[in-house]
Order: sequence, then structure tokens, then C-alpha cells
Amino acid sequence: MSTVVDRRDEAPYTLDEPAPRVLSFWDQSAFWANLGVSLLAFSGAVTVLAPDAAGTPRLPIMAGIVAMIVGTVIGGIMLGLAAVPGARAGVPAMMLLRGLFGTRLSYVPTVLNILQMVGWGTFELIVIADAAEQIFGGGPHWAYVVVAGILTTVLTIWPLGSVRVLRRYVTAAVVIALIYFYIQLVRQPLPDLGHGSWSHFWVGADAALAVSISWVPMAADYTRHAKSERAAFGAATLAYGLTQIVAYVLGLLALALVAGDSTKVFGPFQHVALGTLFFAVFVLREADQSFANVYSTAMSVQNLAPRLDRRLLTVVLGGLIMVLALVLNMDNYSGFLTLIGSVFVPMLGVLAVDFFCFGGRRGWDVSDRAPARWSMIVAWAAGIATYQLINPGNVGWWSRLWTNIQDALGFTPSSWMSASLLSFAVAAAVTALIGTLSRSRASDAGNAESA
Repeated sequence: MSTVVDRRDEAPYTLDEPAPRVLSFWDQSAFWANLGVSLLAFSGAVTVLAPDAAGTPRLPIMAGIVAMIVGTVIGGIMLGLAAVPGARAGVPAMMLLRGLFGTRLSYVPTVLNILQMVGWGTFELIVIADAAEQIFGGGPHWAYVVVAGILTTVLTIWPLGSVRVLRRYVTAAVVIALIYFYIQLVRQPLPDLGHGSWSHFWVGADAALAVSISWVPMAADYTRHAKSERAAFGAATLAYGLTQIVAYVLGLLALALVAGDSTKVFGPFQHVALGTLFFAVFVLREADQSFANVYSTAMSVQNLAPRLDRRLLTVVLGGLIMVLALVLNMDNYSGFLTLIGSVFVPMLGVLAVDFFCFGGRRGWDVSDRAPARWSMIVAWAAGIATYQLINPGNVGWWSRLWTNIQDALGFTPSSWMSASLLSFAVAAAVTALIGTLSRSRASDAGNAESA
């Protein structure tokens, strides 16, 4: 194949170049399906059991499974909504926000997304290295981190080619491994999965929804290469939702076998026949998670500096997360990453309403001269405030600030309140109100001129 063809089939180097529309529904489905299957879905399965401050689950396994399914279905639809604007406009996610907020105001979520994606990319390298140590019974942790980092960097240099490789080879191996582990784990003597209270059901559903939403800030980075908006929505909603459900159910079954001890959740996978071999498929495939994070970080940086070559950016970012994975204790950083992720839930509410109900589908101004839209910032801020009032998180001074506001308002969140759903709804409602008022004023102005 000639260099010209290769060049046209791959992602452009800068934002000044058009994005090729080469990803089919099946290409995108393979990409999202692989993102739905993660080692974090196994190690983090306990989060859908609504653990208390001491880490003790408050939901029985069966309630956690139902909560996870409900949260994932809702989150998958939200992810699909985030995928469509990228397919329509043909630009990456943070550049798309120029149309929603204005160019300079879009830099605020862009910087937050860079911090978030670097953090999650670092997390993924740590998870890959820890899992590799278990497979090989030890070894130099730093070597596993470096190998995972190099693989991540290579994937990001040829992102669209990497998506096609996932479709052709990796997805099949992952499906086989999932089926094998399901057969093996359900044959084990499982405890009673249904005993316990369901009173914290929506806390568990919110945790699953938040995982799906975490991919929203990068969806358009890939769907800008989609052949159609329908394919972009369908692949993100169906493929991701299905595989996240499959992975989390498997993780919850493994958690049940180790009596709820999340530190031992990988054990049941390796203790069955051929378990180490099939578990290695998950470990190798985990690199597509870090690949997605690093590539989207590069796309976010390009919103700040459009002419920077993404190949140089991905090499630098790949090296950065390798260094961070070797030197940081990420346990203390996880709350910060969750906090950053929470601000993108209401932002999706603003984006979805403005895009689908008002001017977005006709075309936003995503140039470097796009004017500021402070009204959309107001709607976003209303959603953020709603989220934090319901779930202040656990980041020191920030959590104390919102706890104090709760006390001043005399507000106590109920266990049925979903911070994600309610913040999305508030942001969407405020955006709809602003859009309706703006449309009404424009109509009145037009009538006055014609008179």
C-alpha cells in the first residue's frame, strides 16, 4: 500500500487537516467493546456495591448486578449522545467545545480533561504492571510499566490502524476469554448472592453510570472518523454498554468468591485451569485503555495548540505516564480524578440539549475565533453544583466546602439520589430554558425589524 493511502487512512497530524471518515460501525464497535472490558471492571467491581467509608459493601451481589446494569444502560445512552456531535462536526471532543462555550472558555474543560486523561493513563499502566506481576509471579515492576508504556505509545502513533487491529484480532480473543471465565466461575461454589438490603441501589447504579460517563470527554476524538452519525451512536451505546455489563458481572462473581475482598479479585481468574493464559489476554488488551487516554490527551492539547504534531505529543505523553506510573502513589489521586470526571457529567447535559434541540446540529462555530457563550457556562455550573451537593466526594477542602454548603442549606442527600442523573437533568433543564429564552428574544427582534 502506498504512503499516500496510508496517510489518508490515518488520523491527521494537526487540527488544520481534515479527519478521514474511515471507521465503520464494526470498527467502532470493536473499539468500544474493548474499552468496556477492563481490569478496572474486575478490581473496581466493588464500587457498584455501594461500599461505606470503611470499604464494606452495603448492597448484596445481586442488587449490585442489577444496579450496574441500570447504570450502564443509562451511561451507554449518554456516551452515544456524546459520540454523535463528533461524527457530525468531524472534530475532536475539546475542539467541539469551542462551539458550545467559545474558544477561550473551552480551554477550561480542556485543561481539566488533560489532567484527567494523564491520570487515568497512569492508572492503567499501574494496573497492567500489577496484573503482569501476578501472572509471572513477580519480576521487576518497572519493566512491566515500561513495556506497557511503549506499547501504549506505539498504538497512539497509528490510532486508526490500532482500532482496526482491535477489530480483526483482539476482540475475538477477548470474547473467547470472557466465555471461558464465565463457564469456570459459575461452576464454583458461589455464596448467596441475594441476601441483604437494596436501600443503596442508586448509589451503586451511579457508580456504574460514572464509569460510562468517564469516556464522554474523549468520544468525539474517535467518532470524528465515523462514516455516519448512526454508526457512531450505535457502536458507542450498544458495544460499550454490553461489554461493560459482561465484565462487571464477571468481576462481581469473582468478588463473591473471595468474600468481597477487592484486593484478591484477580485470584479466581488465575486459579482455574488455563486461567493464567486467558487472564493474560485481558492484561495485554488493557493497553487499549491507556492508548485511548493518551491519544485523547494529545487531542486535548491540540485544542490549545492546533499545529502541534500529534505524533510528537503522543511520544511525550507516553513517556510522561511511564514516569508517573513509576514514581506516584495513585491511591491518593483517585479521588481527584473522580472529582474531575464529575464535572463532565453536567457538561454532557448542556452539550446534548444545545446540540440536539437548538443550533448545534446545524453547525457550531469551532474556529479559533468562536465567541464566548457565558450562558452555557452558567448551565454547566448549575449542574456541577447539583452534583457536588449530592456527592461532595473525598478531596479534602473541596469536600468540606460542599459539606458546609449542605449544612447551610439544611440539605441531606437521600440514598436514592443519583448525582450523575440529577446533575445531568439540572444542566439540561437550565440549557433548555436559556435556549428557549434566546430563541424567543431572537424571534421578537426579527418581528420588530420586519414591522
